[in-house]
Amino acid sequence: MIDDPVADDGKGVGEIKEVSLNSPLKPGMVEKGKAIYEMKCAACHKLSDQRVVGPGWKGVTERRKPEWIMNMTTNVDIMLEKDPAAQALLKECLVRMPNQNLSIGDARDVLEFMYANDGHEVGN
Repeated sequence: MIDDPVADDGKGVGEIKEVSLNSPLKPGMVEKGKAIYEMKCAACHKLSDQRVVGPGWKGVTERRKPEWIMNMTTNVDIMLEKDPAAQALLKECLVRMPNQNLSIGDARDVLEFMYANDGHEVGN
């Protein structure tokens, strides 16, 4: 038996164990997430599938569980140390993602923005 929290659950390593998604997405959260993206993420991540420094965000919500995304944005150092998917991204991109010191609330807003970027419905 493997004693590894990332063995098969796809949620990564960190305090985010379960995320309840909004349907439709909450516009206020999407706007806050967009502002955080523009301030802290846009220099390295495009909203398309184009890789700049880090991978493009298009389709990330289809490739990764929401818990993984939030753990990566709030707990990047441990994720890069222990999560195989994060380690594979580091090998591909060759640049370590810096810790942006996002709160869980900020990371949740960014997640909502990522889902909007992937075409999920935003409410009124």
